[in-house]
Amino acid sequence: MERGGCILSNGYVPVLNGQRLLLRAISLDDAEALFHCWSHPEVSHWLGTPILSSVTETRELIVRLLELAQENESLRFSIVLPEGTVIGSCGFNNWQLEGAYRGELGCELRPEFWGNGYMSEALRLLLKFGFESMGLNRIEVICHPGNARAAKLFTKLGFTQEGILRQYRHTEAGFQDVAMYSLLNTDGWQN
Repeated sequence: MERGGCILSNGYVPVLNGQRLLLRAISLDDAEALFHCWSHPEVSHWLGTPILSSVTETRELIVRLLELAQENESLRFSIVLPEGTVIGSCGFNNWQLEGAYRGELGCELRPEFWGNGYMSEALRLLLKFGFESMGLNRIEVICHPGNARAAKLFTKLGFTQEGILRQYRHTEAGFQDVAMYSLLNTDGWQN
């Protein structure tokens, strides 16, 4: 894909295949599994968004994410094991090509799958897609400064913490600081 091109041609989202999982376009069929992920207290605590209260709300969120994908404003993948179990999601919350060539990624994984390297594998697939197919030069991630698990993962993948963005987002608890991490295409992310 050329730099600055459209991510989705005719609404098509590629399937990204890993060794133990695949990333495919999020779908309404994933609502129940993603509800259990996104509403889990150990996950929702870090999201900075209102907690989903039902599968119906989750479907509504998925519809909005699919609309944003059609508009090339967001791109969300479900993380799926070979037998079809959806264990989380990841993707680009937003990106800017012309003039910046950067994107911001986000990710969540059901806690019963933590510690098995699934998110590391998923994010490596996403990084490859972002740098090689989307033509990004810089990939960013923001996370709560107290989220040690996420910080360790991003550092392991080669991200550099650039600093703390003070009162960057507003949550139900008020304004919240976030830690900004970045990875450049030239940072050796392929390893």
